[in-house]
Amino acid sequence: MEKDFEFSARQRPSSVELPSLLACVQSNIANFDITPSPRGETPHSNGSEITGVQNLTNVGSAPSRNSPIQAIKPHHAHTISISLPSSPSGLYVGQNSEIAMSGKAVDNVSNEHSNYHKNPHIVNLQQPKKAMFHSQPMPVGDRKVLNPLEAQPRNPRSSRLRDNRYDSFKTWSGKLERQISNLRGKPQEEEEIIDSQKPEPAPVPGVDRFFDALEGPELETLRASEQLVLPEDKKWPFLLRFPISSFGMCLGVSSQAMLYKTLATSPSTSFLHMSPKVNLVLWSISISLMAAVSFIYFLKVIFYFEAVRREYYHPIRVNFFFAPWIACLFLAIGVPPLVSENLHGSLWYVLMAPILCLELKIYGQWMSGGQRRLSKVANPSNHLSVVGNFVGALLGASMGLQEGPILFFAVGLAHYTVLFVTLYQRLPTNETLPKELHPVFFLFVAAPSVACMAWAKITGEFGYGSRIAYFIALFLYVSLAVRVNFFRGFRFSLAWWAYTFPMTGAAIATIRYSSEVKNVFTESLSVVLSCISTLTVIALLVSTVVHAFVLRDLFPNDISIAITEKRLKSSKKHVRVRAASSDAQDLEACVSGDSEGH
Repeated sequence: MEKDFEFSARQRPSSVELPSLLACVQSNIANFDITPSPRGETPHSNGSEITGVQNLTNVGSAPSRNSPIQAIKPHHAHTISISLPSSPSGLYVGQNSEIAMSGKAVDNVSNEHSNYHKNPHIVNLQQPKKAMFHSQPMPVGDRKVLNPLEAQPRNPRSSRLRDNRYDSFKTWSGKLERQISNLRGKPQEEEEIIDSQKPEPAPVPGVDRFFDALEGPELETLRASEQLVLPEDKKWPFLLRFPISSFGMCLGVSSQAMLYKTLATSPSTSFLHMSPKVNLVLWSISISLMAAVSFIYFLKVIFYFEAVRREYYHPIRVNFFFAPWIACLFLAIGVPPLVSENLHGSLWYVLMAPILCLELKIYGQWMSGGQRRLSKVANPSNHLSVVGNFVGALLGASMGLQEGPILFFAVGLAHYTVLFVTLYQRLPTNETLPKELHPVFFLFVAAPSVACMAWAKITGEFGYGSRIAYFIALFLYVSLAVRVNFFRGFRFSLAWWAYTFPMTGAAIATIRYSSEVKNVFTESLSVVLSCISTLTVIALLVSTVVHAFVLRDLFPNDISIAITEKRLKSSKKHVRVRAASSDAQDLEACVSGDSEGH
Protein backbone atom coordinates (compact mmCIF):
# COMPACT_ATOMS: atom_id res chain seq x y z
CA MET A 1 0.00 0.00 0.00
CA GLU A 2 2.83 2.38 0.81
CA LYS A 3 4.49 1.63 -2.52
CA ASP A 4 1.31 2.41 -4.38
CA PHE A 5 1.05 5.69 -2.55
CA GLU A 6 4.60 6.68 -3.34
CA PHE A 7 4.13 5.74 -6.98
CA SER A 8 1.00 7.86 -7.28
CA ALA A 9 2.68 10.74 -5.53
CA ARG A 10 5.53 10.69 -8.05
CA GLN A 11 3.07 10.87 -10.95
CA ARG A 12 1.27 13.94 -9.61
CA PRO A 13 2.38 17.34 -10.91
CA SER A 14 4.76 19.37 -8.86
CA SER A 15 2.81 22.59 -9.40
CA VAL A 16 1.13 22.25 -6.02
CA GLU A 17 4.36 23.12 -4.25
CA LEU A 18 4.39 26.57 -2.80
CA PRO A 19 6.84 29.18 -4.05
CA SER A 20 10.08 29.48 -2.18
CA LEU A 21 9.28 33.08 -1.23
CA LEU A 22 6.46 31.95 1.07
CA ALA A 23 8.92 29.89 3.10
CA CYS A 24 10.24 33.08 4.66
CA VAL A 25 6.82 34.52 5.49
CA GLN A 26 5.58 34.00 9.01
CA SER A 27 2.19 34.95 10.37
CA ASN A 28 1.41 35.62 14.01
CA ILE A 29 -2.22 36.58 13.39
CA ALA A 30 -4.60 34.13 14.95
CA ASN A 31 -7.60 32.82 13.04
CA PHE A 32 -6.58 34.58 9.81
CA ASP A 33 -8.60 33.88 6.64
CA ILE A 34 -11.10 31.48 8.13
CA THR A 35 -14.07 30.62 5.97
CA PRO A 36 -17.10 29.28 7.86
CA SER A 37 -18.54 25.95 6.88
CA PRO A 38 -21.81 25.95 4.92
CA ARG A 39 -23.25 23.59 7.54
CA GLY A 40 -22.40 25.92 10.39
CA GLU A 41 -19.44 23.90 11.67
CA THR A 42 -16.40 25.62 13.07
CA PRO A 43 -13.16 24.79 11.25
CA HIS A 44 -11.20 25.10 14.51
CA SER A 45 -12.29 21.72 15.85
CA ASN A 46 -9.72 19.03 15.95
CA GLY A 47 -11.75 16.63 13.92
CA SER A 48 -12.15 19.05 11.04
CA GLU A 49 -8.48 19.84 11.05
CA ILE A 50 -7.49 16.19 10.83
CA THR A 51 -10.06 15.47 8.19
CA GLY A 52 -9.00 18.52 6.21
CA VAL A 53 -5.36 17.49 6.31
CA GLN A 54 -6.08 13.97 5.23
CA ASN A 55 -8.32 15.15 2.43
CA LEU A 56 -5.56 17.41 1.22
CA THR A 57 -3.14 14.51 1.51
CA ASN A 58 -5.25 12.32 -0.72
CA VAL A 59 -6.21 14.94 -3.25
CA GLY A 60 -2.88 16.71 -3.54
CA SER A 61 0.63 15.36 -3.39
CA ALA A 62 2.56 14.61 -0.24
CA PRO A 63 4.73 17.49 0.88
CA SER A 64 8.40 16.97 0.40
CA ARG A 65 11.01 17.36 3.08
CA ASN A 66 12.07 20.72 1.58
CA SER A 67 8.51 21.99 1.34
CA PRO A 68 7.82 25.36 2.99
CA ILE A 69 4.96 23.77 4.90
CA GLN A 70 7.47 22.20 7.29
CA ALA A 71 8.81 25.65 8.13
CA ILE A 72 5.57 26.55 9.89
CA LYS A 73 5.96 26.28 13.64
CA PRO A 74 3.48 24.20 15.65
CA HIS A 75 2.49 27.04 17.98
CA HIS A 76 1.19 29.18 15.10
CA ALA A 77 -2.59 29.20 14.81
CA HIS A 78 -2.44 30.01 11.10
CA THR A 79 -5.35 28.46 9.25
CA ILE A 80 -5.55 28.15 5.47
CA SER A 81 -8.92 27.77 3.79
CA ILE A 82 -9.32 26.57 0.21
CA SER A 83 -12.65 26.57 -1.64
CA LEU A 84 -13.00 23.76 -4.16
CA PRO A 85 -15.60 23.73 -6.96
CA SER A 86 -17.91 20.80 -7.35
CA SER A 87 -16.23 17.76 -8.95
CA PRO A 88 -17.32 17.03 -12.50
CA SER A 89 -16.83 13.26 -12.05
CA GLY A 90 -18.88 12.90 -8.93
CA LEU A 91 -15.92 12.98 -6.52
CA TYR A 92 -17.32 13.25 -3.04
CA VAL A 93 -15.18 14.73 -0.35
CA GLY A 94 -17.74 15.08 2.44
CA GLN A 95 -20.34 17.82 2.74
CA ASN A 96 -17.77 20.47 3.55
CA SER A 97 -15.82 21.57 0.46
CA GLU A 98 -13.45 23.73 2.50
CA ILE A 99 -10.11 22.22 3.52
CA ALA A 100 -8.58 23.72 6.65
CA MET A 101 -5.00 23.20 7.64
CA SER A 102 -3.64 24.50 10.93
CA GLY A 103 -0.03 24.68 11.98
CA LYS A 104 -0.49 21.82 14.38
CA ALA A 105 -1.98 19.54 11.77
CA VAL A 106 0.59 20.41 9.15
CA ASP A 107 3.36 19.46 11.52
CA ASN A 108 1.97 15.91 11.61
CA VAL A 109 1.64 15.48 7.86
CA SER A 110 4.52 13.04 7.59
CA ASN A 111 3.09 10.87 10.36
CA GLU A 112 -0.30 10.83 8.69
CA HIS A 113 1.29 9.58 5.44
CA SER A 114 2.95 6.74 7.22
CA ASN A 115 -0.25 5.73 9.01
CA TYR A 116 -2.55 6.27 6.08
CA HIS A 117 -3.16 2.57 5.46
CA LYS A 118 -3.97 2.09 9.15
CA ASN A 119 -6.84 4.60 9.24
CA PRO A 120 -9.09 3.90 6.27
CA HIS A 121 -12.23 5.01 8.15
CA ILE A 122 -11.27 8.70 8.09
CA VAL A 123 -12.03 9.26 4.43
CA ASN A 124 -12.88 7.01 1.52
CA LEU A 125 -11.77 8.27 -1.86
CA GLN A 126 -12.35 6.22 -4.97
CA GLN A 127 -11.14 7.90 -8.08
CA PRO A 128 -11.36 6.39 -11.56
CA LYS A 129 -8.01 5.48 -13.01
CA LYS A 130 -8.44 7.34 -16.30
CA ALA A 131 -10.50 10.25 -15.04
CA MET A 132 -9.54 13.63 -16.47
CA PHE A 133 -10.49 16.84 -14.71
CA HIS A 134 -11.00 20.10 -16.54
CA SER A 135 -11.66 23.48 -15.03
CA GLN A 136 -15.40 24.13 -15.15
CA PRO A 137 -17.04 27.54 -14.59
CA MET A 138 -19.23 27.75 -11.51
CA PRO A 139 -22.96 28.26 -12.18
CA VAL A 140 -24.02 31.87 -12.04
CA GLY A 141 -27.01 31.18 -9.87
CA ASP A 142 -25.01 29.22 -7.25
CA ARG A 143 -22.07 31.60 -7.04
CA LYS A 144 -21.78 33.43 -3.76
CA VAL A 145 -20.04 36.76 -3.82
CA LEU A 146 -17.65 36.76 -0.91
CA ASN A 147 -16.03 40.05 -1.82
CA PRO A 148 -18.41 43.05 -1.92
CA LEU A 149 -16.24 44.66 -4.58
CA GLU A 150 -17.18 41.85 -6.98
CA ALA A 151 -20.82 42.94 -6.83
CA GLN A 152 -19.92 46.33 -8.29
CA PRO A 153 -20.10 46.72 -12.08
CA ARG A 154 -16.77 46.40 -13.80
CA ASN A 155 -17.59 49.02 -16.38
CA PRO A 156 -19.09 52.15 -14.77
CA ARG A 157 -19.92 53.55 -18.20
CA SER A 158 -22.12 50.58 -19.07
CA SER A 159 -23.86 50.83 -15.70
CA ARG A 160 -24.60 54.47 -16.40
CA LEU A 161 -26.10 53.57 -19.77
CA ARG A 162 -28.26 50.95 -18.08
CA ASP A 163 -29.88 53.53 -15.80
CA ASN A 164 -33.54 52.80 -16.41
CA ARG A 165 -34.78 56.06 -14.90
CA TYR A 166 -34.48 57.72 -18.31
CA ASP A 167 -36.01 54.85 -20.28
CA SER A 168 -39.49 56.38 -20.21
CA PHE A 169 -38.19 59.29 -22.29
CA LYS A 170 -36.23 57.17 -24.75
CA THR A 171 -37.45 56.23 -28.19
CA TRP A 172 -39.09 52.79 -28.03
CA SER A 173 -37.79 52.45 -24.47
CA GLY A 174 -34.16 52.57 -25.60
CA LYS A 175 -34.33 49.61 -27.98
CA LEU A 176 -32.71 51.57 -30.78
CA GLU A 177 -29.78 52.48 -28.53
CA ARG A 178 -29.25 48.83 -27.63
CA GLN A 179 -29.37 47.82 -31.28
CA ILE A 180 -26.66 50.36 -32.10
CA SER A 181 -24.57 48.96 -29.24
CA ASN A 182 -24.93 45.48 -30.72
CA LEU A 183 -23.83 46.73 -34.13
CA ARG A 184 -20.73 48.21 -32.50
CA GLY A 185 -19.84 44.78 -31.15
CA LYS A 186 -20.97 45.22 -27.56
CA PRO A 187 -22.85 42.13 -26.29
CA GLN A 188 -26.29 42.69 -24.89
CA GLU A 189 -26.45 41.57 -21.29
CA GLU A 190 -29.33 39.67 -19.81
CA GLU A 191 -30.29 42.59 -17.55
CA GLU A 192 -30.58 44.92 -20.51
CA ILE A 193 -32.76 42.42 -22.36
CA ILE A 194 -35.07 42.14 -19.38
CA ASP A 195 -35.19 45.88 -18.76
CA SER A 196 -35.92 46.59 -22.42
CA GLN A 197 -39.23 44.82 -22.07
CA LYS A 198 -40.40 46.55 -18.88
CA PRO A 199 -40.40 50.35 -19.37
CA GLU A 200 -43.21 51.92 -21.32
CA PRO A 201 -43.51 55.45 -22.67
CA ALA A 202 -44.67 57.83 -19.96
CA PRO A 203 -48.05 59.38 -20.73
CA VAL A 204 -47.94 63.03 -21.66
CA PRO A 205 -49.46 65.33 -19.03
CA GLY A 206 -52.45 67.43 -20.00
CA VAL A 207 -52.48 71.19 -20.29
CA ASP A 208 -53.91 71.57 -16.80
CA ARG A 209 -51.02 69.56 -15.35
CA PHE A 210 -48.48 71.90 -16.94
CA PHE A 211 -50.20 74.89 -15.37
CA ASP A 212 -50.60 73.15 -12.00
CA ALA A 213 -47.07 71.74 -11.73
CA LEU A 214 -45.15 74.66 -13.26
CA GLU A 215 -45.15 78.39 -12.72
CA GLY A 216 -43.91 81.44 -14.56
CA PRO A 217 -45.11 82.78 -17.90
CA GLU A 218 -42.87 80.33 -19.73
CA LEU A 219 -43.86 77.45 -17.41
CA GLU A 220 -40.26 76.58 -16.67
CA THR A 221 -40.20 76.64 -12.83
CA LEU A 222 -41.38 73.69 -10.75
CA ARG A 223 -43.74 74.42 -7.89
CA ALA A 224 -42.63 73.52 -4.37
CA SER A 225 -45.38 70.94 -3.92
CA GLU A 226 -44.48 68.96 -7.06
CA GLN A 227 -42.03 66.20 -7.83
CA LEU A 228 -40.25 65.16 -11.02
CA VAL A 229 -40.15 61.79 -12.70
CA LEU A 230 -36.40 62.21 -13.22
CA PRO A 231 -33.73 62.63 -10.51
CA GLU A 232 -33.48 66.19 -9.30
CA ASP A 233 -30.00 65.94 -7.76
CA LYS A 234 -28.29 64.55 -10.86
CA LYS A 235 -27.43 66.13 -14.20
CA TRP A 236 -29.48 64.55 -16.96
CA PRO A 237 -28.12 63.42 -20.34
CA PHE A 238 -27.27 66.28 -22.65
CA LEU A 239 -29.99 65.50 -25.17
CA LEU A 240 -32.64 65.67 -22.47
CA ARG A 241 -31.32 69.09 -21.45
CA PHE A 242 -31.25 70.45 -25.00
CA PRO A 243 -34.54 72.36 -25.49
CA ILE A 244 -36.34 73.35 -28.66
CA SER A 245 -35.78 77.00 -27.70
CA SER A 246 -32.12 76.55 -28.74
CA PHE A 247 -33.22 77.41 -32.27
CA GLY A 248 -33.56 80.97 -31.03
CA MET A 249 -29.82 81.33 -31.57
CA CYS A 250 -30.36 80.52 -35.23
CA LEU A 251 -33.06 83.20 -35.42
CA GLY A 252 -30.76 85.87 -34.03
CA VAL A 253 -27.72 85.12 -36.20
CA SER A 254 -29.61 84.48 -39.44
CA SER A 255 -31.56 87.73 -39.05
CA GLN A 256 -28.21 89.54 -38.78
CA ALA A 257 -27.17 88.06 -42.11
CA MET A 258 -30.38 89.44 -43.61
CA LEU A 259 -29.73 92.84 -42.00
CA TYR A 260 -26.23 93.24 -43.43
CA LYS A 261 -27.41 92.18 -46.85
CA THR A 262 -29.95 95.01 -46.71
CA LEU A 263 -27.29 97.46 -45.52
CA ALA A 264 -25.00 96.49 -48.43
CA THR A 265 -27.68 96.62 -51.15
CA SER A 266 -30.04 99.40 -50.04
CA PRO A 267 -29.56 102.84 -51.70
CA SER A 268 -30.40 104.70 -48.46
CA THR A 269 -27.39 103.17 -46.65
CA SER A 270 -24.89 103.34 -49.50
CA PHE A 271 -22.95 106.01 -47.58
CA LEU A 272 -21.87 103.30 -45.12
CA HIS A 273 -19.96 101.44 -47.87
CA MET A 274 -20.85 98.11 -46.30
CA SER A 275 -18.98 95.23 -47.92
CA PRO A 276 -21.04 92.23 -49.13
CA LYS A 277 -18.42 89.97 -47.57
CA VAL A 278 -19.85 90.75 -44.12
CA ASN A 279 -23.14 89.29 -45.24
CA LEU A 280 -21.31 86.27 -46.64
CA VAL A 281 -19.47 85.63 -43.37
CA LEU A 282 -22.60 85.98 -41.24
CA TRP A 283 -24.58 83.80 -43.60
CA SER A 284 -21.91 81.09 -43.46
CA ILE A 285 -21.90 81.24 -39.66
CA SER A 286 -25.68 81.01 -39.66
CA ILE A 287 -25.61 77.95 -41.89
CA SER A 288 -23.08 76.24 -39.63
CA LEU A 289 -25.00 77.09 -36.48
CA MET A 290 -28.28 75.94 -38.01
CA ALA A 291 -26.73 72.65 -39.08
CA ALA A 292 -25.21 72.02 -35.63
CA VAL A 293 -28.40 72.81 -33.67
CA SER A 294 -30.55 70.83 -36.09
CA PHE A 295 -28.26 67.82 -35.89
CA ILE A 296 -28.28 67.81 -32.09
CA TYR A 297 -32.03 68.13 -31.90
CA PHE A 298 -32.40 65.44 -34.55
CA LEU A 299 -30.45 63.12 -32.27
CA LYS A 300 -32.87 64.02 -29.51
CA VAL A 301 -35.77 63.06 -31.77
CA ILE A 302 -34.11 59.69 -32.45
CA PHE A 303 -33.08 58.74 -28.92
CA TYR A 304 -35.52 60.72 -26.72
CA PHE A 305 -38.65 61.09 -28.80
CA GLU A 306 -40.88 61.00 -25.72
CA ALA A 307 -39.14 64.14 -24.42
CA VAL A 308 -39.74 65.85 -27.79
CA ARG A 309 -43.37 64.81 -27.60
CA ARG A 310 -43.68 66.44 -24.20
CA GLU A 311 -42.18 69.63 -25.56
CA TYR A 312 -44.73 69.61 -28.34
CA TYR A 313 -47.61 69.27 -25.89
CA HIS A 314 -46.16 71.97 -23.66
CA PRO A 315 -48.43 75.03 -24.09
CA ILE A 316 -45.43 77.38 -24.44
CA ARG A 317 -42.73 75.22 -26.01
CA VAL A 318 -44.95 74.30 -28.94
CA ASN A 319 -44.48 77.82 -30.34
CA PHE A 320 -40.73 77.27 -30.69
CA PHE A 321 -41.33 74.49 -33.20
CA PHE A 322 -41.82 77.32 -35.71
CA ALA A 323 -38.32 78.65 -34.97
CA PRO A 324 -36.25 76.28 -37.18
CA TRP A 325 -38.43 76.95 -40.21
CA ILE A 326 -38.44 80.70 -39.64
CA ALA A 327 -34.64 80.57 -39.38
CA CYS A 328 -34.51 78.76 -42.73
CA LEU A 329 -36.70 81.49 -44.24
CA PHE A 330 -34.27 84.11 -42.90
CA LEU A 331 -31.37 82.23 -44.48
CA ALA A 332 -33.19 82.09 -47.81
CA ILE A 333 -33.92 85.83 -47.70
CA GLY A 334 -30.41 86.74 -46.60
CA VAL A 335 -28.56 84.54 -49.08
CA PRO A 336 -25.53 86.49 -50.35
CA PRO A 337 -25.54 87.63 -53.98
CA LEU A 338 -22.15 85.95 -54.32
CA VAL A 339 -23.84 82.59 -53.60
CA SER A 340 -27.06 82.88 -55.59
CA GLU A 341 -28.99 85.66 -57.28
CA ASN A 342 -32.33 83.88 -57.61
CA LEU A 343 -33.69 80.95 -55.64
CA HIS A 344 -35.96 78.31 -57.12
CA GLY A 345 -39.65 78.65 -56.27
CA SER A 346 -39.91 75.07 -55.02
CA LEU A 347 -37.81 76.02 -51.99
CA TRP A 348 -40.65 78.23 -50.75
CA TYR A 349 -43.15 75.35 -50.85
CA VAL A 350 -40.74 73.06 -49.03
CA LEU A 351 -40.21 75.56 -46.19
CA MET A 352 -43.84 76.63 -45.86
CA ALA A 353 -45.33 73.13 -45.80
CA PRO A 354 -44.33 72.34 -42.17
CA ILE A 355 -45.39 75.85 -41.09
CA LEU A 356 -48.82 75.27 -42.62
CA CYS A 357 -49.18 71.92 -40.84
CA LEU A 358 -48.27 73.45 -37.48
CA GLU A 359 -50.67 76.34 -37.99
CA LEU A 360 -53.56 74.02 -38.82
CA LYS A 361 -52.94 72.23 -35.55
CA ILE A 362 -52.35 75.21 -33.26
CA TYR A 363 -54.80 77.70 -34.74
CA GLY A 364 -57.48 75.04 -34.63
CA GLN A 365 -56.82 74.57 -30.92
CA TRP A 366 -57.00 78.33 -30.35
CA MET A 367 -60.39 78.49 -32.01
CA SER A 368 -61.96 75.22 -30.81
CA GLY A 369 -62.36 76.46 -27.24
CA GLY A 370 -60.79 73.41 -25.57
CA GLN A 371 -58.05 73.27 -22.98
CA ARG A 372 -55.64 74.90 -25.44
CA ARG A 373 -57.82 77.83 -26.32
CA LEU A 374 -56.02 81.10 -26.89
CA SER A 375 -57.41 82.81 -23.78
CA LYS A 376 -55.78 80.08 -21.65
CA VAL A 377 -52.42 79.57 -23.38
CA ALA A 378 -51.85 83.16 -24.54
CA ASN A 379 -48.20 84.12 -24.12
CA PRO A 380 -45.79 86.51 -25.90
CA SER A 381 -44.05 83.48 -27.41
CA ASN A 382 -47.23 82.87 -29.43
CA HIS A 383 -45.95 85.58 -31.76
CA LEU A 384 -43.55 83.00 -33.19
CA SER A 385 -46.50 81.09 -34.62
CA VAL A 386 -47.69 84.25 -36.41
CA VAL A 387 -44.40 85.73 -37.61
CA GLY A 388 -43.79 82.72 -39.85
CA ASN A 389 -46.73 83.80 -42.06
CA PHE A 390 -45.28 87.24 -42.73
CA VAL A 391 -41.72 85.98 -43.27
CA GLY A 392 -43.02 83.35 -45.68
CA ALA A 393 -45.06 85.99 -47.52
CA LEU A 394 -41.92 88.17 -47.79
CA LEU A 395 -39.84 85.33 -49.25
CA GLY A 396 -42.57 84.24 -51.65
CA ALA A 397 -43.08 87.76 -52.96
CA SER A 398 -39.31 88.11 -53.43
CA MET A 399 -39.37 84.98 -55.61
CA GLY A 400 -42.15 86.38 -57.76
CA LEU A 401 -45.01 84.27 -56.37
CA GLN A 402 -48.49 85.82 -56.07
CA GLU A 403 -51.26 83.74 -54.49
CA GLY A 404 -49.23 81.87 -51.90
CA PRO A 405 -47.75 84.93 -50.20
CA ILE A 406 -51.16 86.65 -50.06
CA LEU A 407 -52.71 83.54 -48.48
CA PHE A 408 -50.20 83.37 -45.66
CA PHE A 409 -50.26 87.13 -45.17
CA ALA A 410 -54.06 87.09 -44.71
CA VAL A 411 -53.96 84.17 -42.25
CA GLY A 412 -51.20 85.80 -40.25
CA LEU A 413 -52.95 89.17 -40.15
CA ALA A 414 -56.20 87.67 -38.82
CA HIS A 415 -54.56 85.68 -36.03
CA TYR A 416 -52.14 88.46 -35.12
CA THR A 417 -55.06 90.82 -34.53
CA VAL A 418 -56.70 88.37 -32.12
CA LEU A 419 -53.42 87.56 -30.42
CA PHE A 420 -52.47 91.22 -30.06
CA VAL A 421 -55.76 92.03 -28.32
CA THR A 422 -55.55 88.99 -26.05
CA LEU A 423 -52.01 89.71 -24.94
CA TYR A 424 -52.47 93.46 -24.70
CA GLN A 425 -55.29 93.33 -22.20
CA ARG A 426 -53.60 90.67 -20.07
CA LEU A 427 -56.47 88.63 -18.66
CA PRO A 428 -56.81 88.60 -14.85
CA THR A 429 -55.98 84.88 -14.78
CA ASN A 430 -52.59 85.47 -16.42
CA GLU A 431 -49.52 86.00 -14.27
CA THR A 432 -47.29 89.05 -14.41
CA LEU A 433 -44.07 88.60 -16.33
CA PRO A 434 -40.96 88.50 -14.10
CA LYS A 435 -37.90 90.58 -14.84
CA GLU A 436 -36.08 87.65 -16.42
CA LEU A 437 -38.63 87.56 -19.23
CA HIS A 438 -39.16 91.25 -19.89
CA PRO A 439 -37.40 90.99 -23.29
CA VAL A 440 -40.30 88.86 -24.54
CA PHE A 441 -42.28 92.06 -25.02
CA PHE A 442 -40.12 92.75 -28.06
CA LEU A 443 -42.01 89.99 -29.82
CA PHE A 444 -44.82 92.53 -30.16
CA VAL A 445 -42.53 94.37 -32.57
CA ALA A 446 -41.66 91.36 -34.74
CA ALA A 447 -44.96 90.78 -36.55
CA PRO A 448 -45.72 94.36 -37.73
CA SER A 449 -42.07 94.92 -38.72
CA VAL A 450 -41.99 91.92 -41.03
CA ALA A 451 -45.58 92.51 -42.17
CA CYS A 452 -44.80 95.97 -43.53
CA MET A 453 -41.94 94.62 -45.67
CA ALA A 454 -44.02 91.66 -46.86
CA TRP A 455 -46.90 93.89 -47.97
CA ALA A 456 -44.46 96.22 -49.71
CA LYS A 457 -43.06 93.27 -51.67
CA ILE A 458 -46.53 92.00 -52.55
CA THR A 459 -47.80 95.38 -53.76
CA GLY A 460 -44.47 96.54 -55.20
CA GLU A 461 -44.37 99.78 -53.22
CA PHE A 462 -44.07 100.96 -49.64
CA GLY A 463 -47.65 102.28 -49.61
CA TYR A 464 -50.06 103.21 -46.88
CA GLY A 465 -50.66 99.68 -45.69
CA SER A 466 -46.95 99.09 -45.26
CA ARG A 467 -46.47 102.42 -43.52
CA ILE A 468 -49.30 101.74 -41.06
CA ALA A 469 -47.73 98.46 -40.06
CA TYR A 470 -44.30 100.09 -39.82
CA PHE A 471 -45.52 102.91 -37.58
CA ILE A 472 -47.19 100.40 -35.24
CA ALA A 473 -43.95 98.48 -34.95
CA LEU A 474 -41.92 101.67 -34.43
CA PHE A 475 -44.23 102.90 -31.68
CA LEU A 476 -44.09 99.59 -29.81
CA TYR A 477 -40.31 99.55 -30.16
CA VAL A 478 -39.87 103.05 -28.72
CA SER A 479 -42.37 102.44 -25.91
CA LEU A 480 -40.24 99.50 -24.75
CA ALA A 481 -36.85 101.17 -25.31
CA VAL A 482 -37.59 104.19 -23.13
CA ARG A 483 -38.32 102.00 -20.11
CA VAL A 484 -34.74 101.48 -19.00
CA ASN A 485 -35.64 100.16 -15.55
CA PHE A 486 -37.81 97.61 -17.24
CA PHE A 487 -34.68 95.71 -18.35
CA ARG A 488 -32.58 95.80 -15.18
CA GLY A 489 -31.88 93.11 -12.63
CA PHE A 490 -32.51 89.93 -14.60
CA ARG A 491 -30.41 86.91 -15.42
CA PHE A 492 -29.44 85.41 -18.76
CA SER A 493 -31.72 82.91 -20.44
CA LEU A 494 -31.28 80.90 -23.61
CA ALA A 495 -34.77 81.89 -24.75
CA TRP A 496 -33.59 85.49 -25.21
CA TRP A 497 -32.18 84.60 -28.61
CA ALA A 498 -35.70 84.32 -29.94
CA TYR A 499 -36.31 87.93 -28.96
CA THR A 500 -33.40 89.46 -30.87
CA PHE A 501 -34.80 89.14 -34.37
CA PRO A 502 -37.66 91.61 -33.66
CA MET A 503 -35.02 94.32 -33.19
CA THR A 504 -33.38 93.24 -36.41
CA GLY A 505 -36.75 93.25 -38.18
CA ALA A 506 -37.43 96.79 -36.99
CA ALA A 507 -34.00 97.92 -38.26
CA ILE A 508 -34.60 96.34 -41.71
CA ALA A 509 -38.07 97.92 -41.90
CA THR A 510 -36.55 101.29 -41.07
CA ILE A 511 -33.96 100.90 -43.85
CA ARG A 512 -36.76 100.04 -46.26
CA TYR A 513 -38.77 103.07 -45.12
CA SER A 514 -35.75 105.37 -45.43
CA SER A 515 -35.48 104.33 -49.08
CA GLU A 516 -38.99 105.79 -49.68
CA VAL A 517 -38.69 108.79 -47.36
CA LYS A 518 -35.13 110.04 -47.75
CA ASN A 519 -33.91 112.48 -45.13
CA VAL A 520 -31.30 112.70 -42.43
CA PHE A 521 -33.66 111.52 -39.68
CA THR A 522 -34.72 108.29 -41.37
CA GLU A 523 -31.17 107.45 -42.42
CA SER A 524 -29.82 108.15 -38.93
CA LEU A 525 -32.63 106.11 -37.39
CA SER A 526 -31.84 103.16 -39.60
CA VAL A 527 -28.16 103.27 -38.58
CA VAL A 528 -29.02 103.56 -34.86
CA LEU A 529 -31.45 100.65 -34.90
CA SER A 530 -28.96 98.53 -36.84
CA CYS A 531 -26.25 99.24 -34.28
CA ILE A 532 -28.59 98.39 -31.38
CA SER A 533 -29.52 95.12 -33.03
CA THR A 534 -25.89 94.19 -33.70
CA LEU A 535 -24.75 95.07 -30.17
CA THR A 536 -27.60 93.04 -28.68
CA VAL A 537 -26.63 89.97 -30.69
CA ILE A 538 -22.96 90.39 -29.75
CA ALA A 539 -23.86 90.70 -26.05
CA LEU A 540 -25.98 87.58 -26.23
CA LEU A 541 -23.23 85.73 -28.09
CA VAL A 542 -20.67 86.58 -25.40
CA SER A 543 -23.09 85.62 -22.63
CA THR A 544 -23.83 82.33 -24.34
CA VAL A 545 -20.14 81.47 -24.68
CA VAL A 546 -19.48 82.35 -21.02
CA HIS A 547 -22.38 80.26 -19.74
CA ALA A 548 -21.53 77.38 -22.05
CA PHE A 549 -17.76 77.04 -21.55
CA VAL A 550 -16.95 78.96 -18.34
CA LEU A 551 -19.94 78.59 -16.04
CA ARG A 552 -21.22 75.49 -17.84
CA ASP A 553 -24.83 76.15 -16.93
CA LEU A 554 -26.21 76.98 -20.36
CA PHE A 555 -28.28 73.79 -20.47
CA PRO A 556 -29.64 72.99 -17.01
CA ASN A 557 -32.07 70.19 -16.33
CA ASP A 558 -35.20 70.82 -18.36
CA ILE A 559 -37.69 70.27 -15.55
CA SER A 560 -40.63 71.54 -17.60
CA ILE A 561 -40.83 68.21 -19.46
CA ALA A 562 -40.30 65.92 -16.45
CA ILE A 563 -43.44 66.54 -14.45
CA THR A 564 -45.72 63.71 -13.38
CA GLU A 565 -48.91 62.86 -15.22
CA LYS A 566 -51.07 63.25 -12.13
CA ARG A 567 -50.56 65.35 -9.07
CA LEU A 568 -49.58 63.49 -5.93
CA LYS A 569 -52.34 63.71 -3.35
CA SER A 570 -49.99 63.77 -0.37
CA SER A 571 -47.11 65.69 -1.85
CA LYS A 572 -46.16 67.19 1.52
CA LYS A 573 -46.06 63.74 3.03
CA HIS A 574 -43.71 62.57 0.30
CA VAL A 575 -41.46 65.55 0.95
CA ARG A 576 -41.35 64.77 4.66
CA VAL A 577 -40.61 61.10 4.04
CA ARG A 578 -37.86 62.02 1.58
CA ALA A 579 -36.35 64.46 4.09
CA ALA A 580 -36.54 61.85 6.87
CA SER A 581 -34.86 59.22 4.71
CA SER A 582 -32.07 61.64 3.81
CA ASP A 583 -31.55 62.46 7.50
CA ALA A 584 -31.41 58.75 8.33
CA GLN A 585 -28.81 58.21 5.63
CA ASP A 586 -26.71 61.07 6.97
CA LEU A 587 -26.95 59.68 10.51
CA GLU A 588 -25.96 56.22 9.31
CA ALA A 589 -22.99 57.67 7.43
CA CYS A 590 -21.85 59.54 10.55
CA VAL A 591 -22.13 56.41 12.71
CA SER A 592 -20.17 54.33 10.22
CA GLY A 593 -17.53 57.04 10.01
CA ASP A 594 -17.16 57.12 13.80
CA SER A 595 -16.86 53.33 13.98
CA GLU A 596 -14.15 53.35 11.33
CA GLY A 597 -12.28 56.08 13.21
CA HIS A 598 -12.32 54.06 16.41
